[in-house]
Amino acid sequence: MNDEWIVLLVTYDLLEADMLQDVLESGDIPVELRSAKVGPYPVNIGRMGEVKVMIRESDREEAEAVLRKFRDEPQDPEADN
Repeated sequence: MNDEWIVLLVTYDLLEADMLQDVLESGDIPVELRSAKVGPYPVNIGRMGEVKVMIRESDREEAEAVLRKFRDEPQDPEADN
């Protein structure tokens, strides 16, 4: 089994990356977020703004299925009320 870390996707939105991490981890898929952003400085120029969502190669199929399911489900803000 290949447990090398690979890039599942790249985003420029840290909130989106955090949300995807939560979704994947809720499916028992370990996630690492990697970014070239530097501390408190809001630099989002080119590759410095990238946030890479990293998973293990062995989790790729399951991670893609979890994300498809998440994206296909209607997001109803009143469903929690």
